[in-house]
Amino acid sequence: MLEMEKDFDSKLKIQGDSSSNGGGGGNIQRSKSFAFRAPQENYSIQDFELGKIYGVGSYSKVVRAKKKDTGAVYALKIMDKKFITKENKTAYVKLERIVLDQLDHPGIVQLYFTFQDTFSLYMALESCEGGELFDQITRKSRLTEAEARFYAAEVVDALEYIHHLGLIHRDIKPENLLLTAEGHIKIADFGSVKPMQDSQITVLPNAASDDKACTFVGTAAYVPPEVLNSSPATFGNDLWALGCTLFQMLSGTSPFKDASEWLIFQRIIAREIRFPDYLSDEARDLIDRLLDSDPSRRLGAGSGGYDALKRHPFFKGIDWNNLRAQTPPKLALEPGTPSPERDDGQESSWNPSHTGDSYARQPDGATSSSEETGHITRLASIDSFDSKWQQFLDPGESILMISTVKKFRKLTSKKVQLLLTNKPKLFYVDPSKLTGKGDIIWSDNSNDLSIQVTSPSHFKICTPKKVMSFEDAKQRAWQWKKAIEGLQNR
Repeated sequence: MLEMEKDFDSKLKIQGDSSSNGGGGGNIQRSKSFAFRAPQENYSIQDFELGKIYGVGSYSKVVRAKKKDTGAVYALKIMDKKFITKENKTAYVKLERIVLDQLDHPGIVQLYFTFQDTFSLYMALESCEGGELFDQITRKSRLTEAEARFYAAEVVDALEYIHHLGLIHRDIKPENLLLTAEGHIKIADFGSVKPMQDSQITVLPNAASDDKACTFVGTAAYVPPEVLNSSPATFGNDLWALGCTLFQMLSGTSPFKDASEWLIFQRIIAREIRFPDYLSDEARDLIDRLLDSDPSRRLGAGSGGYDALKRHPFFKGIDWNNLRAQTPPKLALEPGTPSPERDDGQESSWNPSHTGDSYARQPDGATSSSEETGHITRLASIDSFDSKWQQFLDPGESILMISTVKKFRKLTSKKVQLLLTNKPKLFYVDPSKLTGKGDIIWSDNSNDLSIQVTSPSHFKICTPKKVMSFEDAKQRAWQWKKAIEGLQNR
């Protein structure tokens, strides 16, 4: 175990000198070493009181954490070392740490310090007590144009800074737009960030997110058509996602929402947008120009750049020079939720010894919090969009749901690709050999085919003859249940 830890640290640790790097916003040349502004501390997880879980990813979770000796509150990102190493995510983690360290803007979450132990890496980030913009949209059903204008303007301001430094965020969406206690926007989650060739950010050797020009990252409903067509990443990727986010602010749903990722992608490629009647001409025009199929023509990327975007009539009345001095919209809170400014110490408890689990286990029969409260189902990150799966389909048949999952059999597990089609057909294949491994006999009768969700990652597909257990690392268990039951009730 000690050898594994030393090997991992040799890959991940970045040595810096004792001098300052001069801040985060300057023209910093690429080099082999630099001093981190956010230090690597020798803290232990026991130095913190851990509260509610803010969010969960495939190899990390973000938890509210209060430093015991100072009382300072952070959003502590806890990353699983074993998973990172196994899934070759080291470069992504390293790049996120390096980029966050150099960013210096009021519209971007701040990284304060990092530390690690045998099992986990930790990033102490700025705690945004107002929660996610996604939750504000959900609680209000949709935002007014005045509210959307304010939030969109703050996102534009931060994106202009990010793009000026030569970075593409690649995962702009309401879940990654956090709110301070006062209600100002902060862009978070730089795990998919892409530095361009002329980036002003220092990028160390072996710390690039990817070497491929058209790596498939992001979240299904916000991915631009050029990414689906394997074109290189551009600043226009983020502007498309901004258009999708503005649409969701004003309507309560993403513009390309559909029953599955496959159908979402078809709508994106066809640019099938249905504008609500109540949208103003200015809002409709801005969204339409941000969702241009040609990334070079999107407002903010084309002629005039960000000046043209900020002059759009939708932003009339915005004081771009004093944006953060303006009064934010009033935050909507869930019933019984203390105000963001209040710290009454009543957060739900969380056990740091369970860092390998994505969610706390629920009692039998319990549903997820999103199911109980009726929140909009969040679309998981893209798993696959590849023509190689077409060989398993009949003419006219299309994929409704697809995931790489672990299929459990007694004490062993095997990675398979699980597919649901509109035929309907439910089957799984070997993703490396591209050979069929099994068909699950379809039935519209829930007595003959049913799905049981035991956690956001784990589910069972039950037939009269056998019960098959699966684990979806992208936490799509509830989506699988809804997809199968929705097809049965079609």
